[in-house]
Amino acid sequence: MRVFNKVADAASKATSKMTESDQWFEEKQNQVDSLEQHLKKLHGSVENMVLHRKDLGLATGQFAKSAAMLGNSEEHTALSRAISQLAETEERIDALHMEQANTDFFVFSELLKDYVGLIGAVKLTFREREKCFHVWQNAQAMLAKKREMEAKLQSAGKPDKLAQVKQEIKEWEEKVEKGQEEFEKISKAIRKEVSRFEHNRVRDFREVVIKYLEALMDHQQQLIKEWENFLPEAKAIA
Repeated sequence: MRVFNKVADAASKATSKMTESDQWFEEKQNQVDSLEQHLKKLHGSVENMVLHRKDLGLATGQFAKSAAMLGNSEEHTALSRAISQLAETEERIDALHMEQANTDFFVFSELLKDYVGLIGAVKLTFREREKCFHVWQNAQAMLAKKREMEAKLQSAGKPDKLAQVKQEIKEWEEKVEKGQEEFEKISKAIRKEVSRFEHNRVRDFREVVIKYLEALMDHQQQLIKEWENFLPEAKAIA
């Protein structure tokens, strides 16, 4: 990922859209655009889920406090005990909801946020490649003009200006060669880093999804256990 971050810092928009001749890059750019769109939507959904989970925790906590007050004022002994136990159960469930909200955020939401940022860096890197392409193409255009000028001077019999034009041609030839080298270099680096990115993305998502599901199952089991423990109290009301 170092190439993405390094190049992205220096990236700027090209003056015109590059006509992509490499099918691999065209496919990858389309994939990156689609991935970014879906990751942003998923990240927004997870953030909303975190907020709803926290709201549920707050509501559960408020219910627990109200139930506790009711239990203390209830004269029927068995009913009072059951309501008090319900309040304690709901208080522990409140903590479970908050714990799950933290898991949603720190395990899942933050990963998605990191990858949305990384996808943005990938897109900037593609744009930097386009910039390198335009620099190369502009150098080729200038070289063609200088050679055309050289031909005209030779035809017009103006040797006094030929030396300067020949020197400029030499300079532009070097710029064309350098531009091509830079373009091929960044293209090779992007291929390598995108392959690494795709491998790491699959691995990271697999690990996080497993970790997230295990935590979710654990929280659900704790919820079931809380209600199973409370059920005898409810049945004992007579």
